[in-house]
Amino acid sequence: MVDGPILVLAATGGQGGAVTDALLERGAPVRALVRDPDDGRARELAGRGVEVVAGSLGDADSLAAAMRGTAGVFAFTTPFEAGVEAEVGQGQAILSAAARERVGHLVFSSVAGADQDSGVPHFESKARVEAELTGGDVPYTILGPTYFFDNALGGAERLRDGVLDLPLPPDRPLQQLARPDLGAFAARVLLDPGPYVGRRVELASDAPTPLGMAAALGAALGQEVRHERVPLTAIGNPDMRAMWTFLNGPGYRVDIPALHAAHPEVRWTRFADWAHDTWSS
Repeated sequence: MVDGPILVLAATGGQGGAVTDALLERGAPVRALVRDPDDGRARELAGRGVEVVAGSLGDADSLAAAMRGTAGVFAFTTPFEAGVEAEVGQGQAILSAAARERVGHLVFSSVAGADQDSGVPHFESKARVEAELTGGDVPYTILGPTYFFDNALGGAERLRDGVLDLPLPPDRPLQQLARPDLGAFAARVLLDPGPYVGRRVELASDAPTPLGMAAALGAALGQEVRHERVPLTAIGNPDMRAMWTFLNGPGYRVDIPALHAAHPEVRWTRFADWAHDTWSS
């Protein structure tokens, strides 16, 4: 067992929550950094035995206090609240705090494709954080999640109307990841860092096509779901338009068979199973 708690940043969010769940399943002590300890999700974590501390991803002092005495840190940054420059600032605050506290191992959740000169703003901001991390003195592992299965939930109303909107050709595979699979992999890295220190590992659970996704969602919902290809020109957000342009072009490059063969202990959820578990009544 690790010597000290594992700190999970943004522990009430999707990624942090998945990592926290996986660590608790393995009996590891967890410290969670949250903005508001009185938030319902934070109180739920406390009720599960998690040590909850207040702090902000952009505040190096609160991050350093939270990192003190930890065995490892799961770090996450986001551009979706204040933009890509704010995300880089979060990364710099995290790395400054980790260096100050001499953190023994920092696992940074970036994004698959951040090392491909993608032209996607929120990939490039993570690439800038990665560059500072790899150029520093803190022992690290970088994880690169692909597109998450549960992004489909953003179009739940359209799915119930029988339409899956995706800006991809119907037969173009899209590498995707189940959040619990990210959590399981990250927990393994945090609890047994030796084989992973200094590495960058991209993660994907499955690579269904839009047609395959529509079929799986339709089976789960008990109705026909058809894929509708959204034109790239119809995507108003420049960052999202750049991402879908990338995914229509070079796209993610995870060697899924090799990844899964090397890590059989992870469940590696199929999209169809996720759809069934998520949507079936």
